[in-house]
Amino acid sequence: MGRWTARRVAGPVLTVVLGAGAFVGTGDPASAEGTAGGAAASGYLNLHQCSYYASTLDDHFSTFVTPSADNRYATGTKRSDSADTTASCGPGNGNHVPIPILHGVKALNLGSGRYLNLQQCDYYRSASTDRFTTLVTPSGDGRYSTGTKVSNSPETSPTCGPGNGSHVPNPGLSGVKALDLNAGRYLNLHQCVYYSERLKSHLTSVVTAPDTRYSTGTKVSATADTRPVCGPGNGDYVQIPILSGVRSVPLG
Repeated sequence: MGRWTARRVAGPVLTVVLGAGAFVGTGDPASAEGTAGGAAASGYLNLHQCSYYASTLDDHFSTFVTPSADNRYATGTKRSDSADTTASCGPGNGNHVPIPILHGVKALNLGSGRYLNLQQCDYYRSASTDRFTTLVTPSGDGRYSTGTKVSNSPETSPTCGPGNGSHVPNPGLSGVKALDLNAGRYLNLHQCVYYSERLKSHLTSVVTAPDTRYSTGTKVSATADTRPVCGPGNGDYVQIPILSGVRSVPLG
């Protein structure tokens, strides 16, 4: 993966502080929430999490929807009438390769409650400036668990595993989005991927966290989104359009 064609913008190393929010993204996900009621949600949202690693860079990153322009990092995220049990992931590019123990799939029963509480947990290893994101608990390592679920009450803070002592939870890029399944016909999952050329490090965001420089447009609405809405990054980490993407999932 190594070097992307995105223009590097000079800027400080990403320092995440819980509650940071001085920068505004390219869209306002909260104001974009759909208000028109849709058909009652039904079936399963099969949320697939795919993790990749490049040993030459000591760099992890995750995808949850298929990127807009690089199917090598595809995922099987979809709505269906049956529950998936195994994550479906692309092969990577030969440098960044799949890490099955960090893959996962969560079959969320859309009819079991009003809210999809989408929990994003970011883990960070300072020694190599490496980070990765989970939305569902990995199939092979529960230390990176999340509390993503459907319930009748909205949640305001994520429940994240402790990490492994090397990669530890990073509150500034962890967050929860309580999505009202009655707010529209479509769940629009926006995936925003960033890369620091200087640090050789990726960052993935699906839920807007306290550091809103990495905001996303993830929402339930009456219309299907076709392009991801992503914050600008911090100047060092810049958005990589070919790895970003949006998945519009019909809810019923």
